[in-house]
Amino acid sequence: MSAPAGLKNPSAAVRGVGSAGLAVEGIVLLLALLPLAKLGHATGAIWLCGVLAVVCFLLCGLLKHSWAWVAGLLVQVALFGGGFLHWSLIALGVVFGPAWLYALYVRRSVYANKPD
Repeated sequence: MSAPAGLKNPSAAVRGVGSAGLAVEGIVLLLALLPLAKLGHATGAIWLCGVLAVVCFLLCGLLKHSWAWVAGLLVQVALFGGGFLHWSLIALGVVFGPAWLYALYVRRSVYANKPD
């Protein structure tokens, strides 16, 4: 008889997806600091990238809490809002916003199918 299909720990798998997305986003935000500094006139954008990178890394470990998923969504909103400081932040929001929405979709669908 074969083992039942499915995840042994769906909550951990979903947290892994969210953490991976936030970690990659944090790294990209850190990598964006140097080009923003070289372009000049983007002090606010530099600070926003640095703060959002730290927030992304902190949220990686806090995804056990449901509020951390909402906070991850607020990071994406802050990227779009940061477009007023520099257009490249909107570009990052366009890349990572849909990725985070997909992570939220995966979370919702896994928890909807989770046996009690």
